Amino acid sequence: MTNAVIAGERLAHPGAEYASASLGQCQHCGFCTLHCPTFLLLRDERDSPRGRVRFAAEILETGRPPTPEAVRHMDRCLSCLGCSSACPFGVDHQRLWDESRAAIERAGVRSLRERLWRQALARLLVSPNWFRLMLGAAPLGRALRPLLPAQLRRMLDVAPVRRSPPRIAGARVYPAIGERRMRVALLAGCVQQVLGAAVDDATVNLLTRHGCEVVVAEGSGCCGAVPLHLGMPERAARLAAANVEAWERITANGGLDAVVVNASGCGTTVKDYGAMLSDEPRWADAAGRIAAMTRDLTELVAELPVTYNNPAEGMTIALHTPCSLQHGQGITRSPQRLLRSAGFVVREAPDAHLCCGSAGTYSLLQPEIADKLGANKAGALEIAGGDVVATGNIACLLHIARFTAKPVVHTVELLDWASGGTRPAALDSVSG
Repeated sequence: MTNAVIAGERLAHPGAEYASASLGQCQHCGFCTLHCPTFLLLRDERDSPRGRVRFAAEILETGRPPTPEAVRHMDRCLSCLGCSSACPFGVDHQRLWDESRAAIERAGVRSLRERLWRQALARLLVSPNWFRLMLGAAPLGRALRPLLPAQLRRMLDVAPVRRSPPRIAGARVYPAIGERRMRVALLAGCVQQVLGAAVDDATVNLLTRHGCEVVVAEGSGCCGAVPLHLGMPERAARLAAANVEAWERITANGGLDAVVVNASGCGTTVKDYGAMLSDEPRWADAAGRIAAMTRDLTELVAELPVTYNNPAEGMTIALHTPCSLQHGQGITRSPQRLLRSAGFVVREAPDAHLCCGSAGTYSLLQPEIADKLGANKAGALEIAGGDVVATGNIACLLHIARFTAKPVVHTVELLDWASGGTRPAALDSVSG
C-alpha cells in the first residue's frame, strides 16, 4: 500500500472518500501501537492500528470480499480511538474503522448466526422498552443457561440482576430552580434508562438546581452509536436524524443553549452528527448546528456557578476517564477539576489512556478480550487506591463493576451529592 491519498474512483465502496484520505495520511510509524489496548494485550501486529489500516485499505480499495483474516482483526478493534490521540499525522481512525465495518456488512461474508446476532443487538439495545423486556426474561434464561447458544449465555453473564424503573421516559420539561440561566436538551439514552436511571436523576437535579431548564424532547432517542459501530451506518443516520429533528423543533419553540449528554460514548457520536449526516440535504446544516452545541455533562457543569457543600470532604475517588471522553472528545481534565472542586480527592490509575474493554457491544461480541481488559483496568484502579471508582459512561461503569469490589458510580452522581443532592446508593458500603 502506498502513502498517496486514494482517489475516489479507485474505491470499491463509493462514499468512503473521506476515509480514503486517512489511508494516505498513515505513515506506519508505530506511535499508535503503545496506545492500542488490543495490540498491548495480544502482541499481534494485525491487531494494531497500523495493521488495521492495511486491512482497511484492502477492504475499501478492492472489489473482493473481505478475507476472514481482515474481518477477524477489524472486529477486534474497540474503536477506543487511543490511536487517534497518539497519531502525529492526523489519521481519522474513527472514519476508517466505521467505513470498513460498513463495507464488511455490505459484503455479507458473515455466517447467518453472526448476522442475526448483530441485527438483534442493533435493535434490542437501542430501545429501552425492548431492552427492559429482554432483561425481564433473564431469570428464565439463567435457569436454561446450559441450553442456550454462547452469545445468549454471554448476555446473561453481563446482565445486572437489578433494573431501574423509568424516570425520564417520554417528553418532559424540568424547570430551572430560581433564575433560568440556560435551556438545555438532555439525551435520555437507551441502556442507561434501564440500568442507570439514577444517573439521569442526578443530571436533572444538578442542572435544574443551578439554573438550567432541562428538556427531554419528544422524538429523541438512541444516538446511533450501536448500529454505527456494528457497520450499519444507514440505520445510525436515521436515529441521528430523528434526534436532530427533535432538537431543532424545541430550538424553534423557545430556543436551546446546548444539548447535554451524560454518557460519553453517546456524546462522541452526537458531536459527529455533522459528518454523519453531511450527505443528507435535509439534515446536514441542522446536524452541524446540533453537533456544535453538544456538550458533555462535565463541560456544561464547568460553565455553571455550582456551589458545593462538601458532604464527604476527603473521600478518595479512583477516576476512570472513558476513551470516548478523552480520545473521542478530547476532554481530559474537566472531570478531575470538578470532583476536586467538590471536595473529593482524585487519583488516576496507571495507563489511564487505555480502554476498560466495554466499548458498547464489544463486551458481547469479543468477550474474552473485553474481560481481560476489564480485569486489567480494575487492577489499575486498585493501584490508584481510593474508596470509590467514578466514570462518565454507563457502559464503562457496568463493565468495571464486574471486576472490582469497590462501588462504581457516575461522576454526576458525586457532583450532585456534593452540591445538595442525594447520596448515591452505591456508596452505602462506604463510610463518610
